[in-house]
Amino acid sequence: QVQLVESGGGTVQAGGSLRLSCVANRRALEIYTVAWFRQAPGKEREFVQGINWRGTIDYADSVKGRFSISRDNGVNTVYLQMSSLKPDDTARYYCAAGKLGAIISRTSRDYDSWGQGTQVTVSS
Repeated sequence: QVQLVESGGGTVQAGGSLRLSCVANRRALEIYTVAWFRQAPGKEREFVQGINWRGTIDYADSVKGRFSISRDNGVNTVYLQMSSLKPDDTARYYCAAGKLGAIISRTSRDYDSWGQGTQVTVSS
């Protein structure tokens, strides 16, 4: 397991942008599949985007063309760039990591390392 810390959340108006960061405590992150999930009050946690060690990306249809995941192994960090934000994007965003090889799972239980989350609020 790795320890993960998210940052970058906040309150933004609809149409705005935010960049979330997920920093790991060690270089091992480069071999992990890393994904962003989000959870809104009263809703289940849902997959947003994920990236494997090769740089292959998977994303939920709801964020296609608006969100972009990237990783910088040199600083043990995965980013989620969010643009054209909508009120429906309001949620707590979590970073997760797992040794999944080339697989990018959309299932939260497949990931064994989680951050504490960062809140994103989009006002209309």
